[in-house]
Parts: sequence; structure tokens; C-alpha cells
Amino acid sequence: MSESDSHDDGISAEDSALFRNMVGPMATVRRNSRRAPARPLPSARPRMREADEAAVMAELLADAPPDPDIETGDDLVHRREGVQHAVIRRLRRGHYRCQAEIDLHGMVVEVARRCLTEFLQEALARGYRCVRIVHGKGLRSGHRGPVLKIKVAGWLRQREEVLAYASARPVDGGTGALYVLLRKA
Repeated sequence: MSESDSHDDGISAEDSALFRNMVGPMATVRRNSRRAPARPLPSARPRMREADEAAVMAELLADAPPDPDIETGDDLVHRREGVQHAVIRRLRRGHYRCQAEIDLHGMVVEVARRCLTEFLQEALARGYRCVRIVHGKGLRSGHRGPVLKIKVAGWLRQREEVLAYASARPVDGGTGALYVLLRKA
């Protein structure tokens, strides 16, 4: 029996010859050989996810835009959506007991940022709900205005664990300090 007479797929030699005659000359393809893809395959790297993560990191590391309306004597108040106005009112009046304090005034911006980050992380780890941050009034900043005051306000707005903040009572530092209400860990 010749190879052309027997077929595993049940096609007769006559039908196979008719097919080959109609199709014309063909090249034999080996079953074990692999053809190169017509186009290169896309990279296995998740470029869009990497770009998203890079954008998030850049946003976290960037300073918050300065608020041009803040002056040395201005009160600062911020609350996340969902925090009631009564909570802000009690915070401003000093009704929450401050469980820790950090004094940043007089520090260089980068040092202050690092100290604030570490302070907040430790406060959260200890389960503190209210802390005081002294940033100063910016009286020695001249025409630049209160540099640390603006920076601290922006940094706190970016932190998810900060529910609200308000300028302290005069006895606790007034507009040179903030009461900060933290989320439960």
C-alpha cells in the first residue's frame, strides 16, 4: 500500500488527487516546525499599570499646590467628605484631647515633611485619634509668607488617615498650630 492510497482521515486517494489538482502546487509544512509570528508579540510588561503607579507615586511625592489665600493670621480648616460640621466645631474649640504633639516650626521643608510623616505613622500605630502639629505662623518668612503652614496644610490634605484639621485655640498655638483628627487604624 502506498502513502497516497492510505489516509488516516478517511479521504480516498481519488479525492485527495482531485483536491491536489484543483489547488495546485503546494509546499509541504512539517508538523513540528514553528512559524515566526507575522508581528512581534506585545511586551509582557504591564505598561499602563506601571504608568498609573508612577503617576500615583509622583502625586504622593509632589507638594500640594499652595493656597494663595493663606496669610499668617488665617485660620486653617479642612474636613473630609462625611465628617460632620459638629466634629469640626468641637475640634476647633479644643474639645478633643491631643494625645501627641510635634513642633515643626523653624525646620527646613524637607526635614519637616519627613518628621511629619514619621509622627503621623507613629500616632496611627499607637491608635491616637487627635494630635497637635505646631508649624509656626511664618512671621520670619518675609514676603514668602508662612511656608511651613502652607506646606503642612497641603501634606495633611493628601493623607487618607487625616479626617480633619483646624487651627488650634490661642492657648495651644493659635494660627501657628493645628489640631488634627486621625482615622481609626
